[in-house]
Amino acid sequence: MPGLAPVDSVDVEIIVDNVTDSLSSVPSFVETEMAGLARRRGGAWVLGGACLCCAAHGLSCLLTLRRGDSVHTVLFDSGPEDRTFEQNVSRLGIDLGPVEAMVLSHGHWDHAGAMLRALQLVRDRNGGREVPCYMHPDMFRSRAAKLPDGSFRLMEDVPSEAALTAHGGRVVSTRDAQEIAGDTLYVSGEIPRRSGFEVGLPGQHRRTLDNRGWELDELLIDERFIAFHVRDKGMVVLSACSHAGVVNVLSHARDCFPDVKLHAVLGGLHLSGTNERVIPQTVAALGGFGLDVIAAGHCTGWRAMSALANAFGDRKLVPLAVGKRLRF
Repeated sequence: MPGLAPVDSVDVEIIVDNVTDSLSSVPSFVETEMAGLARRRGGAWVLGGACLCCAAHGLSCLLTLRRGDSVHTVLFDSGPEDRTFEQNVSRLGIDLGPVEAMVLSHGHWDHAGAMLRALQLVRDRNGGREVPCYMHPDMFRSRAAKLPDGSFRLMEDVPSEAALTAHGGRVVSTRDAQEIAGDTLYVSGEIPRRSGFEVGLPGQHRRTLDNRGWELDELLIDERFIAFHVRDKGMVVLSACSHAGVVNVLSHARDCFPDVKLHAVLGGLHLSGTNERVIPQTVAALGGFGLDVIAAGHCTGWRAMSALANAFGDRKLVPLAVGKRLRF
């Protein structure tokens, strides 16, 4: 069992997500974007478009972990581009100065596009100190989707190690699991693929190491999850896109922490597009983990959300939206 310290509470703020939803009712541990706006600004404000966050295809979460008198703040992914990230940080009233580390879940543009700007914003507020950036070496490989006609649609690269370093990042590139933020946050290693029906991202390729051609890369072995242990509740697993398959993710989390209950999973479940075909198997398998909360968003897709709602209802399903804050 990894040496992960239980925490007293954690706030997860959704800086970027595909969806905006300020009006739907939420459980007591969730604050909507609108409720947060009211809390921060009090009564002396006028509601208008200039107050609101922007939804975009991507995900970015800010974690604030509390253990006794210690507080640790970590940024998990940055979303797809600078403008959305910076605007939402400003409108949510988030202070990035306390961010002590950044973690990138996997090497896709919709999670890494604003990393350099995020680094700048953090260092503008922390006195210019460098920021550890936890990466997997394969995240830096160029990627593309192979089209039916045999051509390739290129994906924007994630920022290079050199670019991250130039912007004040200290790159920690490894395939192994780690505990960071005072041993309160677990960054997984590579996720074993065991479920049998979760096959990654069909059609994805990456550049060969000699940069002369393309090779199949459907499994995205560089993807990792992060997790924390909330005292008296259990493990909360953040899987930003679940290209490994959320069942594989949760199975590995359970293997890593066999003596701790799985309390919640949060993030994109990637059950949209070509992965819609495995929605029934995924929903059925999720029932076997005993989760209390399924906080799904980003690439999950409306068909999967509908299936999850039918299977778990309001007892467990908590759809993500930009501006929401979840307290565990």
